[in-house]
Amino acid sequence: MGKREVSFVHLHVYNDRHGKTRAYYKPQGGKGIALPLPVGSPEFLLAYAKAVEGKKLERAKAKAPTVKDTFRDLLRLYLGSPLYMKLSPSSKRNYRLILEKFCEKYGDWPVSRFSRQHASAILTKLSYTPEAANTLMKRLRLLLNFAVDIGMIPSNPMAGMKGYKSDSEGYHDWTEEEIAQFMARHPLGTKAHLALMLMLCTGQRKSDAVRMGWGDVANGMIRVRQQKTGTPLMIPILPALQAALADLPKDAPAFLLTEYGRPYSAAGFGNWMRDRCDEAGLPNCASHGLRKACARRLAEAGCTHHEIKAITGHKTDAEVRRYTAKADQVLLAHSAFEKLQDTANNPKPANPL
Repeated sequence: MGKREVSFVHLHVYNDRHGKTRAYYKPQGGKGIALPLPVGSPEFLLAYAKAVEGKKLERAKAKAPTVKDTFRDLLRLYLGSPLYMKLSPSSKRNYRLILEKFCEKYGDWPVSRFSRQHASAILTKLSYTPEAANTLMKRLRLLLNFAVDIGMIPSNPMAGMKGYKSDSEGYHDWTEEEIAQFMARHPLGTKAHLALMLMLCTGQRKSDAVRMGWGDVANGMIRVRQQKTGTPLMIPILPALQAALADLPKDAPAFLLTEYGRPYSAAGFGNWMRDRCDEAGLPNCASHGLRKACARRLAEAGCTHHEIKAITGHKTDAEVRRYTAKADQVLLAHSAFEKLQDTANNPKPANPL
């Protein structure tokens, strides 16, 4: 595996008047902090991570910090790296919580001695919750890839490791009956109805829905840059969504506002939507399930995976299939019986001329 090229924010490398190369972490308006060379070495990454944390705005000591061979040290290096810094805020929080929890128990383990058998034994303990086991496997595999990149280990012992089969389908996909039940309790003109239409008609995550406003609307479309992936999208405004938006003030900072007139946070909106679902008698439904319902509707309308990705922003067909598997099966079943019926109505002769 080749090392990836990474860039370091606020890093300044230059030759001084004696021709000696020096490296400093110097944010705008802040003091410069000397960093050990070479750039990208474990010693450099450890000092860079400390500088980014901003705990001490003082020059690094001439003696390079000692880097140990443990998961706790590896995690500290990773959390200060550009690979981690470029993640979305929600992904940063998710990755950090999972890896810090792992290090609470296994942080003193030497990375160089960590084997595939060790990983399998740890994941087996979580096999009763396959989703959690698979998530930990992905995060550990990423962390060990980083260890390879910085030269801590020669190869990733978890490369190619397969996850556990899960019977869970993730977030519940709202049925058409459940959508109708929610609309009966929260009709047009209510904020809950607006929230439903905003997510159901755009197929976006709650972190994107809470940021949408009139400033994103142009030529009958909503402009979205997904917070999680940075994917830019232009999504047509369907009539049902247009009706829900019709009476909203044009100078509001966002379509969805709290009782204090401010945009929701993603977590706050999720909690608020949870209460609205409960009011409608839908305890199994959640806001993210509307994203799946949008993808299902698109699939049932006969849209290709490329067309669905143009709305939802998914990167791969595999991701779309997870959202539309049931709809695809129903469409294929109908298609199969239509072909069978055509054959029964127009039988072919045994000995065609």
